[in-house]
Amino acid sequence: MGGVFEPLKGGPGAAVALDEIEISILRSLAVQLLELIGPGEPEPAADADPLAVLFASDGPSEPPSDPALARLFPDAYGGPGAGPKDDPEELRARSSEFRRFTENDLRTRKREDALAVVRSLDGLTPAGDGAAVLELTGELPHRWLGALNDLRLTIAARLDITEDDESAVLFRLPDEDPRKPMVMAYLWLGGLQETLIETLIR
Repeated sequence: MGGVFEPLKGGPGAAVALDEIEISILRSLAVQLLELIGPGEPEPAADADPLAVLFASDGPSEPPSDPALARLFPDAYGGPGAGPKDDPEELRARSSEFRRFTENDLRTRKREDALAVVRSLDGLTPAGDGAAVLELTGELPHRWLGALNDLRLTIAARLDITEDDESAVLFRLPDEDPRKPMVMAYLWLGGLQETLIETLIR
């Protein structure tokens, strides 16, 4: 897989050339991410009191049981950053309270990021040379960046790749290993994410 993001000529934004297979893989991964995140909350009535909506729409208080969702929606307190003097029970209670008021909004944002990827790709048709140029402007580069990050976190969870894990063996898997396609997708998404970041900070 070859496409990498480059600055958009003539203005702010980013562009990447994608062939039909790359478009199909990206779209499929984004759709799977949407299915993993799940449906959104129903929209409140237009005349609803915003404060009432805020306090009535409590989210979950417990972390997800699925490892990929747990990576996408981690506890806000505790984990590797916790100090030896921190009370685990207190950290759990604080995480639970924080999750209750933030997870629904976070799910909505992640869902919108993944939807932006799907919609961008739906309007893309490869030309005669087999590639199509995707141009991202406005908020789309940041939407894509969020979705690429979520896709990599999800795949990392499925492959048991952790932040402090070398996992070098995964990158030398033989072709017949069933994890090989997922590892290749993980590495490719990492290249897209890195070049998109580089494009945005230029």
